[in-house]
Amino acid sequence: MAALGLAIIFGLMGVINMAHGELMMLGAYTTFVVQNGFKAMGDQFFEVYIFFALPAAFVVAAIMGIILERGVIRFLYGRPLETLLATWGVSLILQQFVRSVSWQMVAGLGIFCLLFFGGWWLVSRRPNFEQIRKWALSILLPLSAGIALTIGVILGNIFKLAVTQPWFGAQNVDVTAPSWLRGGIPILNFQLPYARLFIIALTAICVVGIYVFLQRSPWGLRIRAVTQNRTMSACLGIPTHQVDALTFALGSGLAGVAGCAISLLGSVGPNTGQNYIVDAFMVVVVGGVGKLVGSLVAALSIGTLNYLIGSGTLALIATPIQPIADFFTFFATTSMAKVMVFAFIIAFLQVRPAGIFPQKGRTVDA
Repeated sequence: MAALGLAIIFGLMGVINMAHGELMMLGAYTTFVVQNGFKAMGDQFFEVYIFFALPAAFVVAAIMGIILERGVIRFLYGRPLETLLATWGVSLILQQFVRSVSWQMVAGLGIFCLLFFGGWWLVSRRPNFEQIRKWALSILLPLSAGIALTIGVILGNIFKLAVTQPWFGAQNVDVTAPSWLRGGIPILNFQLPYARLFIIALTAICVVGIYVFLQRSPWGLRIRAVTQNRTMSACLGIPTHQVDALTFALGSGLAGVAGCAISLLGSVGPNTGQNYIVDAFMVVVVGGVGKLVGSLVAALSIGTLNYLIGSGTLALIATPIQPIADFFTFFATTSMAKVMVFAFIIAFLQVRPAGIFPQKGRTVDA
């Protein structure tokens, strides 16, 4: 699911979004907050919190994606190295934000945004705005920051830990699945956990929903047009900037939903997204940039191969041929299986550099 959102962003705009994992992390923390809210309302409400956490995670991550696209990405189109470095910096900021966020910080940020953007809106209405633009920025920015910082310090001195204590801190937090997602279906000597089956079903719903949106809606048609030929789409009147923002919001929202899903599998921490971002990029590259079907096939292939190697299944199958069995036994751990999968992907990309489903259209020809 994380790779699905990344495929949309990377496929349309060619943006290497290193903060995609942190958008997943925001979705996971949103699930934690929603869980606590429903837990306080009683057990009967707690059983259905996941259905409210999913849209909440989507909305929070999508809003963050729009802010990222409007505030950073749109100034760096066509500059992949700068985009990579900028989004990596944003990922570090988001990680530290989650560790440090408190009522004091939220109040300071709110006051800063109110003063700066409110003042900027007032100044922008003046007829000589272009002449005083730089002057207004040089005054509003430090003035708003100074007032916000001062008020934050005053609040901290008055209310102490009530406003200065971090909401989450650096430690991981636990998300408890509803009772109907605990346990599993026994099959022979194995058990299929209900939580993982729920995630599989959720992923299938997201894939179908995205496919219908891209193929059957007017905005999906615009997104596909911009993907194939941005210049011609702009000439035909398609608002490419709005398409970029919508696409980034959609991909970011899917990352938030993925974060909500992975919160059911273990604890959530500031570094949660870092555990998945590399795998997501691998899926996108192997499947074919911008190809949803390719991302789905690549995710299934890489996941299955990773499991077969890491669990020792391939070593067991190759038992009659002892040298091959010993070779796969050496890689029969989670970390070494990733090394082997990386090697397979590198070899595969030597043969098919464009992935399983290569991108087609005028953009490729250019």
